[in-house]
Amino acid sequence: MPLDPGRLARVHRVRTLQLGLAQAEEARARDQVASEQALAGRIAQLAAAVAPTEMDLGAMSLAAAAHYRERLQRSSEAAANRVRTAEYEAQRTATATQSAKRDQSAIEKLIQRGQQALVEAELRSLQDLPDTPRKNRHDPC
Repeated sequence: MPLDPGRLARVHRVRTLQLGLAQAEEARARDQVASEQALAGRIAQLAAAVAPTEMDLGAMSLAAAAHYRERLQRSSEAAANRVRTAEYEAQRTATATQSAKRDQSAIEKLIQRGQQALVEAELRSLQDLPDTPRKNRHDPC
Protein backbone atom coordinates (compact mmCIF):
# COMPACT_ATOMS: atom_id res chain seq x y z
CA MET A 1 0.00 0.00 0.00
CA PRO A 2 1.64 3.24 -1.06
CA LEU A 3 1.81 5.96 1.54
CA ASP A 4 0.55 9.42 0.74
CA PRO A 5 3.58 11.74 0.45
CA GLY A 6 1.56 14.75 1.59
CA ARG A 7 0.42 12.96 4.70
CA LEU A 8 3.94 11.79 5.45
CA ALA A 9 5.22 15.35 5.04
CA ARG A 10 2.61 16.63 7.53
CA VAL A 11 3.45 13.89 10.01
CA HIS A 12 7.15 14.65 9.57
CA ARG A 13 6.55 18.34 10.32
CA VAL A 14 4.60 17.43 13.45
CA ARG A 15 7.28 14.98 14.60
CA THR A 16 9.99 17.57 13.96
CA LEU A 17 8.09 20.10 16.07
CA GLN A 18 7.61 17.52 18.80
CA LEU A 19 11.33 16.77 18.74
CA GLY A 20 12.17 20.46 19.04
CA LEU A 21 9.80 20.85 21.99
CA ALA A 22 11.23 17.75 23.67
CA GLN A 23 14.78 19.04 23.22
CA ALA A 24 13.79 22.42 24.67
CA GLU A 25 12.13 20.72 27.64
CA GLU A 26 15.24 18.59 28.17
CA ALA A 27 17.47 21.68 28.13
CA ARG A 28 15.16 23.39 30.63
CA ALA A 29 15.29 20.35 32.89
CA ARG A 30 19.10 20.26 32.72
CA ASP A 31 19.18 23.95 33.64
CA GLN A 32 16.85 23.26 36.54
CA VAL A 33 19.17 20.50 37.81
CA ALA A 34 22.14 22.87 37.65
CA SER A 35 20.17 25.58 39.46
CA GLU A 36 19.04 23.22 42.22
CA GLN A 37 22.56 21.85 42.64
CA ALA A 38 23.94 25.39 42.92
CA LEU A 39 21.31 26.23 45.55
CA ALA A 40 22.18 23.09 47.51
CA GLY A 41 25.85 24.07 47.36
CA ARG A 42 25.12 27.57 48.65
CA ILE A 43 23.08 26.15 51.53
CA ALA A 44 25.95 23.80 52.39
CA GLN A 45 28.35 26.75 52.43
CA LEU A 46 26.03 28.69 54.73
CA ALA A 47 25.75 25.70 57.06
CA ALA A 48 29.54 25.44 57.19
CA ALA A 49 29.79 29.15 57.96
CA VAL A 50 27.36 28.85 60.89
CA ALA A 51 29.12 25.80 62.35
CA PRO A 52 30.36 26.34 65.91
CA THR A 53 33.94 27.43 66.40
CA GLU A 54 36.26 27.17 69.37
CA MET A 55 35.76 30.81 70.23
CA ASP A 56 34.02 31.53 73.49
CA LEU A 57 30.49 32.42 72.52
CA GLY A 58 27.65 33.45 74.75
CA ALA A 59 24.58 31.38 75.30
CA MET A 60 22.51 33.59 73.03
CA SER A 61 25.05 33.24 70.21
CA LEU A 62 25.07 29.47 70.59
CA ALA A 63 21.27 29.35 70.64
CA ALA A 64 21.04 31.55 67.56
CA ALA A 65 23.68 29.48 65.74
CA ALA A 66 21.85 26.27 66.67
CA HIS A 67 18.59 27.75 65.40
CA TYR A 68 20.18 28.75 62.07
CA ARG A 69 21.92 25.38 61.72
CA GLU A 70 18.61 23.63 62.25
CA ARG A 71 16.90 25.81 59.63
CA LEU A 72 19.81 25.34 57.23
CA GLN A 73 19.62 21.57 57.80
CA ARG A 74 15.93 21.58 56.85
CA SER A 75 16.70 23.77 53.84
CA SER A 76 19.52 21.42 52.87
CA GLU A 77 17.20 18.41 53.02
CA ALA A 78 14.59 20.24 50.95
CA ALA A 79 17.27 21.26 48.42
CA ALA A 80 18.47 17.65 48.18
CA ASN A 81 14.89 16.56 47.48
CA ARG A 82 14.55 19.26 44.80
CA VAL A 83 17.83 18.12 43.22
CA ARG A 84 16.59 14.51 43.12
CA THR A 85 13.29 15.64 41.61
CA ALA A 86 15.05 17.79 39.03
CA GLU A 87 17.41 14.92 38.11
CA TYR A 88 14.44 12.57 37.71
CA GLU A 89 12.70 15.14 35.51
CA ALA A 90 15.86 15.60 33.44
CA GLN A 91 16.10 11.84 32.95
CA ARG A 92 12.41 11.69 31.97
CA THR A 93 12.80 14.49 29.44
CA ALA A 94 15.92 12.86 27.98
CA THR A 95 13.88 9.69 27.45
CA ALA A 96 11.09 11.73 25.83
CA THR A 97 13.62 13.39 23.53
CA GLN A 98 15.00 10.00 22.49
CA SER A 99 11.48 8.78 21.79
CA ALA A 100 10.69 11.87 19.72
CA LYS A 101 13.92 11.40 17.76
CA ARG A 102 13.01 7.76 17.06
CA ASP A 103 9.56 8.83 15.87
CA GLN A 104 11.01 11.47 13.57
CA SER A 105 13.60 9.03 12.20
CA ALA A 106 10.87 6.46 11.52
CA ILE A 107 8.89 9.00 9.50
CA GLU A 108 12.03 10.00 7.60
CA LYS A 109 12.62 6.34 6.74
CA LEU A 110 9.03 5.99 5.52
CA ILE A 111 9.47 9.08 3.34
CA GLN A 112 12.70 7.64 1.98
CA ARG A 113 11.03 4.30 1.25
CA GLY A 114 8.17 6.08 -0.49
CA GLN A 115 10.59 8.02 -2.68
CA GLN A 116 12.53 4.84 -3.45
CA ALA A 117 9.28 3.06 -4.35
CA LEU A 118 8.40 5.88 -6.76
CA VAL A 119 11.83 5.64 -8.40
CA GLU A 120 11.52 1.86 -8.69
CA ALA A 121 8.03 2.17 -10.19
CA GLU A 122 9.33 4.67 -12.73
CA LEU A 123 12.19 2.34 -13.65
CA ARG A 124 9.76 -0.58 -14.06
CA SER A 125 7.50 1.51 -16.25
CA LEU A 126 10.49 2.44 -18.42
CA GLN A 127 11.52 -1.21 -18.68
CA ASP A 128 8.00 -2.24 -19.63
CA LEU A 129 7.84 0.15 -22.56
CA PRO A 130 7.64 -1.65 -25.88
CA ASP A 131 10.80 -1.72 -27.89
CA THR A 132 10.81 0.87 -30.59
CA PRO A 133 12.18 -0.26 -33.92
CA ARG A 134 15.37 1.42 -34.93
CA LYS A 135 15.07 3.53 -37.96
CA ASN A 136 17.92 4.00 -40.26
CA ARG A 137 18.78 7.59 -40.59
CA HIS A 138 19.58 7.30 -44.23
CA ASP A 139 17.93 5.59 -47.08
CA PRO A 140 19.87 2.74 -48.53
CA CYS A 141 22.41 4.07 -50.85
